[in-house]
Amino acid sequence: MTELPPGRRGTWMVRGIVVGLIALAVGIIWVSNLWLTERFTETTRNRGEIRIALYANAITSELQRNRVVPLLLSRDPVMIAALNSDDYSATSRRLISFAEEIGAAGLRLFDESGVIVASSDRNELGAAFRNSPFFVDALRTNETVFNATQLESGAFQFTYARRIESEKQGIGVIVVDVDLRQFETRWRSPSEAVLVTDSEGRTVIATDPRWRGKTLEQALVDQTPDSALRRAVEATGGFFDISPPDAYFRGEAMMQIDGRVAFRGWRITSFSTYASVRERVNGVLAIEIMAFAILLALAFYVLSRRAQLQAGFFRRESEELRALNLRLSREIAERQKVQKNLEVAEQSLAQSQKLAALGEMSAAVSHELNQPLAAMKTYLAGAKLLLQRRRPEEAQSSFQRIDDLIERMGAITKQLKSYARKGGDDLVEVDLRDAVRGALSMMEPQLKRGDVRVVTTLPDSPVPVLGDRVRIEQVIINLFRNALDATKTVARPEVEILLSAGETAMLIVRDNGDGITNLDELFEPFYTTKQPGEGVGLGLAISSGIVADLGGRLTARNGQAGGAVFEVQLPLLGQPSLKTQPPQPLPGAAGTIEAAE
Repeated sequence: MTELPPGRRGTWMVRGIVVGLIALAVGIIWVSNLWLTERFTETTRNRGEIRIALYANAITSELQRNRVVPLLLSRDPVMIAALNSDDYSATSRRLISFAEEIGAAGLRLFDESGVIVASSDRNELGAAFRNSPFFVDALRTNETVFNATQLESGAFQFTYARRIESEKQGIGVIVVDVDLRQFETRWRSPSEAVLVTDSEGRTVIATDPRWRGKTLEQALVDQTPDSALRRAVEATGGFFDISPPDAYFRGEAMMQIDGRVAFRGWRITSFSTYASVRERVNGVLAIEIMAFAILLALAFYVLSRRAQLQAGFFRRESEELRALNLRLSREIAERQKVQKNLEVAEQSLAQSQKLAALGEMSAAVSHELNQPLAAMKTYLAGAKLLLQRRRPEEAQSSFQRIDDLIERMGAITKQLKSYARKGGDDLVEVDLRDAVRGALSMMEPQLKRGDVRVVTTLPDSPVPVLGDRVRIEQVIINLFRNALDATKTVARPEVEILLSAGETAMLIVRDNGDGITNLDELFEPFYTTKQPGEGVGLGLAISSGIVADLGGRLTARNGQAGGAVFEVQLPLLGQPSLKTQPPQPLPGAAGTIEAAE
């Protein structure tokens, strides 16, 4: 078999693509036409049935609303008295007010001779209707009578009439006009015609006035709809095969929808054109045809301009690469400049951090050495007094305590350096009972100067933890001083220290002060509410760090009976650490207290 040259293969490929697109377009448009026509026709019919039901309910509602009016007015004593006395001076005004209240089209009062003696329309006064069907039928029965009378103009007049009796004798008739012609205006549409027929088949309501009084068949054969509807009908057909049609107007297919009116066998019929169906289907088909046309044009364009597009693509790609290189060069220069600025900023930040660390360490040393110095001053004063009283043995004891405090000051500076370096000392077994007793002994000089009741509860058995006794005592002293400061404004200050051992070692320091105001920032460094010179706000921050280093946690909350409660939890010797739970304030009642200094 002879192989086609590349040029011929491309030509046959283009032809095959074009033929395939045309065949695909014809098939899709044909199937879409059939399916969309059926679907939109069903949707239009369903909407028409809903409209017919609403129209029928509107007619029934209007008739029922006016039906009870004659019954009520036939028993009105004013009407009966006016007919008996032939005094109708105020009757018309009364009917006018009734008509406005109930929204009736008209109210008329007839005497027994058929003359209008009162009416909501004063122009009708004196007119005689003795032989009118509604008057004659009302006098013959004691029920409310409905009449649909065709006037000379062709329109129908709908009335409810009832006889008015006095001493079981008919003395007049009350008539209520029902305005059903209002629906003709409401229902009028360029694409729809509506008519209502009574039980005899007469058209009593119609959107086309020429249909009134005729049967449905006569209206379809003899009359044509208004020009707008006719134009819509004439524009229908030709493209669709709508089968079977419900009715024909001048040979054109129409959609006929029938419904019932729940009144005396009346029926309502609407005729709708298929114009809306065609418009909707044509809209979808137009989009499909346009889409296929665009695809076909794109196929021709792509095949004919392929080489030019490739050249243009490579040219644009080269231009984009040059622009990208230029942008990258500018970004590299900007990044280098930012890198230099960042190095300068990092050096400045490092210097600031060194200064901040130096200031914090100085404040911490000053804070922690303040307690032993205060105690040494007290012991020196006591020793001086003892020497003056020639009691050297007791003064020797004070000097021994001063020596212990000097050793403690050295240990504090060592502990602070260790705290700044985040550890470094070996931990040993410590009995928390001994740490509590040592801390209370440390605070003994301050307790003697104040009237504070201290309640200490210690267990009988040891409470061993792995730690550093000096640092643990430092925590206890900070919490104890915090409690003492919180009770300065209390009449009977009281501090309670409770030590217990369960799953963990629990040390609770409780006071009867005013409580804690800001639990969120309580353990932040340099947070304090004291006056300048009384503290720098490092006590609780340092204590929290020490407890965390020992594998425990320090929490704070307000007590239920008032005051602040600080809890120190440390793992018992041989138990796992609590470091996974960071120190945080516990919830409690609001109060006021300062951080320990």
